[in-house]
Amino acid sequence: MLTAGIDEAGRGCVIGPLVVAGVAFREQNLPLLVLLGVKDSKLLTAKKREALYPEIVRLAEKHVVLRVPPEDIDRSVGSHRKLHKLNRLEAVTMAQIVTALKPDVAYVDSADVLEKRFGKHILEASEFKTQIVSEHKADRNYPVVSAASIIAKVERDRAVAELRMEFGDFGTGYLTDPKTSGFLKEWLKTHAEYPQCVRKSWKPAKRAKAEKGTEQQRLF
Repeated sequence: MLTAGIDEAGRGCVIGPLVVAGVAFREQNLPLLVLLGVKDSKLLTAKKREALYPEIVRLAEKHVVLRVPPEDIDRSVGSHRKLHKLNRLEAVTMAQIVTALKPDVAYVDSADVLEKRFGKHILEASEFKTQIVSEHKADRNYPVVSAASIIAKVERDRAVAELRMEFGDFGTGYLTDPKTSGFLKEWLKTHAEYPQCVRKSWKPAKRAKAEKGTEQQRLF
């Protein structure tokens, strides 16, 4: 029996990609995840996540990582009913992973307030029909989803590191980070548009740009 876990990282950030990862294990290898110390990625240090990544891949039968860049998110989500569309985009991306892994059962961390609806959307979009278990906090309750969350977070951190090399230190990419909000404002002082790493449809990004436009109008 092949059991998969699927989770994401970077859903709420304004800079950088949404990363969705899936890992599939033979049933006999699932207890080994707990012995490795696998748990929800948010409960682990970056160093521990990096150490666990190759161990998880070694145990897994298959693993898949998909990066959804900001431009694809902006195109799919836009500003109207953003949360609903983001849930759909995430479900479709997870469906691609289900199709690639072909598990007997897939556990996913639900992005929708209605857990079963989210699972239904994944199944509808997947070319491979299987059992989908969609639950809130699955990344804490199921080690197989915890493993996917670690893979997703490590890949997201690597993507952010690559972007920092190109665009400078913008922090974590989340607006709770002062460096991130500061980066948006500073960038617009010398550029007409945001770089490709920014989700332009996100309200904070729009707000910073609107504030710049207001300041320019005052000058004239």
